[in-house]
Amino acid sequence: MYHSVSYTPTLLVIDDIPENLSLMYKLLKDDYKVKGANSGDKGLTIAANDKPDLILLDVMMPEMDGFEVCSYLKSNPSTKDIPVIFITAKNESIDERKGLELGAVDYITKPIVPEIVKARVKAHLSLKMASDLLKGENESLEKEVQKRTQESIEQIEELHAIQNIAFNAMISLAETRDNETGNHIRRTQFYIKLLAERLCQEPSYANQLDDNTINLLFKSAPLHDIGKIGIPDHILMKKGKLTEEEFEIMKTHTTIGFEALNRAEESNGKEMSFLRVGKEIAHSHHEKWDGSGYPQGLSGKDIPLSARLMAIVDVYDALISKRIYKPAFTHDEAIKMILDERGAHFDPTIVDAFMDIQQDIHSIALLYA
Repeated sequence: MYHSVSYTPTLLVIDDIPENLSLMYKLLKDDYKVKGANSGDKGLTIAANDKPDLILLDVMMPEMDGFEVCSYLKSNPSTKDIPVIFITAKNESIDERKGLELGAVDYITKPIVPEIVKARVKAHLSLKMASDLLKGENESLEKEVQKRTQESIEQIEELHAIQNIAFNAMISLAETRDNETGNHIRRTQFYIKLLAERLCQEPSYANQLDDNTINLLFKSAPLHDIGKIGIPDHILMKKGKLTEEEFEIMKTHTTIGFEALNRAEESNGKEMSFLRVGKEIAHSHHEKWDGSGYPQGLSGKDIPLSARLMAIVDVYDALISKRIYKPAFTHDEAIKMILDERGAHFDPTIVDAFMDIQQDIHSIALLYA
């Protein structure tokens, strides 16, 4: 499947307009095997027979539209695991949430921007590769490691390599839809690692933050906004402050991210311990200590520790970063704002730990500015 170095992924493009099929073929043919279908029926037949690695599916088609085609694909055991990316025109009124609920992984809007198409296709193919590797190999490898019957270095290294492939694929996907910079992701990784290492010195937190958990926090931090894959482009890329209605839609990135990671886990038929922290962070990093956050309104220690850590480092980095709707605050200004939210937005003990290492945090911010 993906084990051969010479393997070339196959893409299926389903679109009723010949010019669109030709455009996508020219754009992707150098990197992939590209098949085309000019109707939903033909697309379903090719998908069932050829099992492409990814499907690019036009939404607005006669007779059978993209939503119906996607529904058939996801109901067929032989095609249900093929990632589907919808393609739609910017001026079309499309229920994007409906497509994601049907099982699509992403939307691309017309007119096509070649760099965006290539980035999204590459990211989703990487994620599928990671999922296939995990499905086929992780369960048996992890079982062997847990039983300690054959605790070979090779097996442990292979397990870690597969997990890293999954993390990197998901991070790559998150970056293709994030409107922030890659440095934001890098900074928050180092912030959260430093903060966890300081917090584990506190007796009440020491048993929750061993070396493995801190490593998982470092790896999982970039997944905090992976749910933005499900937020429409006109909201995600808006050059200005969101309206109240748009913000309500933006808030759903927490549940979308959790559900996406949960589906990746469920497709393997068992709980994946290394995805636990990623799911917690994606779902709960906007919860607040006093219960006024979202999406569940959790409070206090009902909020997972990983999410409480992510909350403070994410806010700090947002404060010191320039946005269209706000200037960048200085480090000292950001520190004062965080202190003002001690016991309201943030866990008081974590705020105290953050204050202890604030100069180290500032150094990271400057290093990856």
